Amino acid sequence: MTINSDRASVIAALRDQTVELPSWAFGNSGTRFKVFGTPGTPRDPFEKVSDAAQVHRFTGITPRVSLHIPWDKVSDYGKLAEHAAGEGVRLSVINSNLFQDDDYKFGSLTNADPAIRAKAVAHHAECVEVMRATGSKELKIWLPDGINYPGQGDLRARQDWLAESLAQVYAGMDPDHRLLLEYKFFEPAFYATDIPDWGTSLLHCLALGERAKVVLDTGHHAPGTNIEFIVMQLLRQGRLGAFDFNSRFYADDDLMVGAADPFQLFRVMNEIVAAGALAPDSGVNFMLDQCHNVEPKIQGQIRSVMNVQEATAKALLVDRPALAAAQRAGDVLGAHGLLMDAYNSDVRPLLAELRQSIGLDGDPIAAFQASGYESKVAVARVGGVQASWGA
Repeated sequence: MTINSDRASVIAALRDQTVELPSWAFGNSGTRFKVFGTPGTPRDPFEKVSDAAQVHRFTGITPRVSLHIPWDKVSDYGKLAEHAAGEGVRLSVINSNLFQDDDYKFGSLTNADPAIRAKAVAHHAECVEVMRATGSKELKIWLPDGINYPGQGDLRARQDWLAESLAQVYAGMDPDHRLLLEYKFFEPAFYATDIPDWGTSLLHCLALGERAKVVLDTGHHAPGTNIEFIVMQLLRQGRLGAFDFNSRFYADDDLMVGAADPFQLFRVMNEIVAAGALAPDSGVNFMLDQCHNVEPKIQGQIRSVMNVQEATAKALLVDRPALAAAQRAGDVLGAHGLLMDAYNSDVRPLLAELRQSIGLDGDPIAAFQASGYESKVAVARVGGVQASWGA
């Protein structure tokens, strides 16, 4: 078996790795038929941040929390930022919401009605104000706009309206802000989604400017899509701004990352490592975007973080000089074998050692379970309205 034997460099890269957590992952979730409640579920953004901080306490690599507006709307964002700092984390990416307002039934930034487009732009201006209040530098837009039937809308006009709306949003941002533009090939629109793929997102980002980057959600692709190829291409152009890590079997399942296809996650991280994009100054923000429907929320996030770490560690073990030599020589089986050697390595002892070296338990799940946090908040958070998907 041939793998990278530079243990010190592998450990150093893993120690620098960070993953951002979504506030909404800590609320109740479920299917379109039922949202399931659990004891101790957060009732407000402050409690969501506290739960996110638990993941950081036991993994050591999740120091940032994404907010969703208006789900995480508060009267004093400075106070929320102070609360986050007191918990050992900080507020980061601000996510807009264009999919829960009756006015957006036929589109938001792409609506045929200029008044509705203006309303959607104004919502992003509000999000920029939240960024200023929290110290965030990134605004993320997922656009649910699209049409269900041929002829329902003018495909080209919708793209023109989108370009015009995005330009207004971008112009209202500060010089040190970044706009992160997500894509999704279907849902809730089925015939034609207005940003269905990475190419459409990239075209709009190129038109906006250098501070506009593409968000790649690993669950937003058709079955069989070579996601690692997209990762490589966006990295080549310097336009991969962020990941939304999750896992899918059939559609946008929002499962724990690596649950459905851990080998795919490894292949994605292999391209990240090969391009040097794992470095903290690479400009790529690694984030989770998941809805935990039946599993415990905090433990689900911890497991996802561990899965990302394991895939990353395996990618760092690839013997890249040997791989390059095999590729140049046309050694098909040798090159493939080098990847498989790294993928089949058991990196769990290495990661346990890493955690212990920074004062953490080698098994984050077991350590969290033993902490008693879930029992404590189940008692403390009685009354009020539990947060859930959409609130």
